[in-house]
Amino acid sequence: MNDNTPDTAPEFHDRVVLITGGTSGMGLATARLLLDGGAHVVVTGRDEARLQRTAAQLAQASDGGARLLTVRADAASTADLDRLVSVVGDRHGRLDGVFANAGVGVFQPAAEVREEDFDHVVGVNFKGVFFTVQKSLPLLDASRGGASVVINASWTLHRGMAHAPVYAASKAAVHNLTRTLGSDLAGRGIRINSVSPGYIVTEMFRSVVPDPADREPLRAEVPLGRLGGAEDVAETVAFLLSPRSSYITGQDIGVDGGLVTVIPSVLNTSSTPAA
Repeated sequence: MNDNTPDTAPEFHDRVVLITGGTSGMGLATARLLLDGGAHVVVTGRDEARLQRTAAQLAQASDGGARLLTVRADAASTADLDRLVSVVGDRHGRLDGVFANAGVGVFQPAAEVREEDFDHVVGVNFKGVFFTVQKSLPLLDASRGGASVVINASWTLHRGMAHAPVYAASKAAVHNLTRTLGSDLAGRGIRINSVSPGYIVTEMFRSVVPDPADREPLRAEVPLGRLGGAEDVAETVAFLLSPRSSYITGQDIGVDGGLVTVIPSVLNTSSTPAA
């Protein structure tokens, strides 16, 4: 190969991607990965100070902020989403991808859930996801050669969790939304997929399980033997947003180290009887 042969263009060069709830955790890791790949990224959050911190953290990856736009918006507010889409339309004129990542959790038994807790969780995790996609449709339709939406769901679809009835139910709703929107929007060239993270060490995870010693039993449930990182999810989201997944829609990918599909090996396999 000639030394003067140019490098392959970054996978996301000149693509425009919206990430809701992108000021920490999986959203922030995905923003960084896409920026490294050449994308223009729009990040939302509800707190202006956190948005400013995010802009500082991503300054180098975004060419001094030239490829990053931060917008204060609450995913549960349709008025905020209307304003967000207007800002993105004025800036870029289109969206090539959306990571509907914004989510909240209220972790308590059913008897302790208040109506305001229920409304908050369902408002962000389900209503927010639905209207994020709906409001983005004009910009996604304007995309070149189709567009991709990834919804952040959860492994909790597959197991009952005594202390998370509303959270788990809201995530089950968006699992189904992935399939129904995948069917509805396929004719418009828009692919809809979801990721279901397992035990991922993020700010939310640390707030629920603050003591590292309490995380060990959770780690022991994971066949791959470790808790996940935000980057593990970001890599999968990037794949689903990229042209490499152009024939995938209506699907969910578990990013959980085998948590819900594989039993950890606790016995000597050589002595385990075959079925």
